Amino acid sequence: MKFIAISIATLLLAAGCSSTTGSISPAKYDKMNCPELNNAVGDTATDISRTAIARGRVANTSVPTWLLGGERVKTVVANRETARIDRLQQQQQVIVATRRQRCPASQ
Repeated sequence: MKFIAISIATLLLAAGCSSTTGSISPAKYDKMNCPELNNAVGDTATDISRTAIARGRVANTSVPTWLLGGERVKTVVANRETARIDRLQQQQQVIVATRRQRCPASQ
């Protein structure tokens, strides 16, 4: 019983604490050199993986039937993580395109 309460509290906290990526600005990446762009691609890939793992954990969480709204919270959190993954993938595409233009050796 205590484990279930802790799990639900974690889900609720995750719903409120999901970090978001701001608007994607190509100008931000124009100021970076090639090694910085390479690091940005790696950091973004790490964030995508980390977010996908968190989404999988949430999606596989067993919510007791007596907990009203538990499935809805689980769905909202999973959808929020999916949206974050989409934003991170868009950000990564911008970084890769900038790197492709500026760093011919990285192709």
